[in-house]
Amino acid sequence: MGLIAIGAGLAIGLAAIGPGIGQGLAAAKALEGMARQPEAAGMLRTNMILSFAFMESLSIYGLLVAFLLFAQM
Repeated sequence: MGLIAIGAGLAIGLAAIGPGIGQGLAAAKALEGMARQPEAAGMLRTNMILSFAFMESLSIYGLLVAFLLFAQM
């Protein structure tokens, strides 16, 4: 049972760190792009929000794996 708990913790931890770093980098680059080219801000914002949604779905998959592992306990 202890290994299942460790596996669930690792699943959610590793699934959260990747998208967290990705969102930080995407937001930084989008803000930099908006500052350099204000007329493209609308397109950049739309693409950034769409990419955030895809990154968050990866985190939710990690949460789902953690829940499935806890269901095995």
